[in-house]
Amino acid sequence: MHAWARVLKEFARPSTGRGLFELIVTAVPLAGIWAAMALTLDYGYWIALLLSIPAGALVARMFMIQHDCGHYSFFRSRRANDMLGWLIGVCTLTPHGYWRRAHAVHHATAGDLDRRGIGDIALLTVREYRTLSFWRRFAYRLYRNPLVIFGLGPFYVFILKFRLPLDLLRKNRALVPDVVATNLAIGAVVLTMGFTIGFAEFLMVQIPITMIAASIGVWLFFVQHQFERTYWAKNEDWDFHEAAVAGSSHYDLPGVFRWLTANIGIHHVHHLSTRIPFYRLGDCLKRLPELRHVNRLTIWDSLKCVRLALWDEEKQRLVGFHALRRRGS
Repeated sequence: MHAWARVLKEFARPSTGRGLFELIVTAVPLAGIWAAMALTLDYGYWIALLLSIPAGALVARMFMIQHDCGHYSFFRSRRANDMLGWLIGVCTLTPHGYWRRAHAVHHATAGDLDRRGIGDIALLTVREYRTLSFWRRFAYRLYRNPLVIFGLGPFYVFILKFRLPLDLLRKNRALVPDVVATNLAIGAVVLTMGFTIGFAEFLMVQIPITMIAASIGVWLFFVQHQFERTYWAKNEDWDFHEAAVAGSSHYDLPGVFRWLTANIGIHHVHHLSTRIPFYRLGDCLKRLPELRHVNRLTIWDSLKCVRLALWDEEKQRLVGFHALRRRGS
C-alpha cells in the first residue's frame, strides 16, 4: 500500500485548464436546465420534475468539484480552490470552510473506532449496540433505516445542519464567519430569484433539484465506506494506508454515472492520495490495474450494502441487524 501511494504521487498534479473545462461542462448545462425548468412551469410541473433529475445529478457533480477544491486538488492555486469552493458552496448549500475542515478530519480518522463522529456516518459495533437501552436501540435502527438515512438524512444535513454545524463550530470558532457568509449569500440568492421569477416558482424549481443532489451525495458517501469487508480498527492498531485502501470502495459505475459523479467511486485511490484531481483518477487505475479489483462494488453490490448497520469486531466485517437475531440478541 505504501508502494502504491508512492506511485500515485505522480498523478497529484492539478491542471488549471482542465479544471476550468470540467467546471464549464458542468455549470453551463446546469444553468440551462435550471432555466428550462423555470420556463416550463406554465406548461405542467411534471416537465420541471423530469428535468430536475439531470439537474440534481449536475449539482452533485458540482459538489464533487467543491470536494476537490477542499483538497486543493482542482486548481494549482490554493486561493483559486478556496474561492471556487466557496462559490459552489452557495449552490450546494455547503459552507466550504466548515466542510473542508470536517472532511479533512474524516480522511485523518476513517476506519478508526476511537475517533468516530466527525464527517462520517454514525456506526456502532455489535458490542456497543448490545449495551444500549431499548429506546436507544430503536433510535439507532431508525437512523439506519434507508428511508431516514437517504430520505430525511439529506434534508437534515444540507438544509438544516449545514446552516449551523455545531459539531465543529463549538471547537473551532474561526469557522463561524465562513458559515455565516455562506448563509447570507444563500439568502441573497433566494431573495434575488424570488423577486425575479417569484418565490413559489423558485422553490418549485430548486427544492427537487436540491433533494435529488443531496440524496445522491449521501448515497455515494454511504457506499464509499459502508460495505461488508470494509476496515475498522482500534486506534492502537489503526494504520492510515491500510484504512485508506481496505476501508474505501471502488464503486465501479457505468461511464455516464462515472462522469456525473466525477470518478468519486474510485474512492480507495482518492483516500490513498487526496491531492489527485478527480479527472486523473481513471489514469491511476490504468497505471495500477490491480487496484481495479480492490473492494470493487457494482450497482447491484451497493444495493446489498443498505442492510449493513453494525461492525462485528470478531468477524471483522459489517453485519445487519438480522445477524443479532440469529445470535439471540
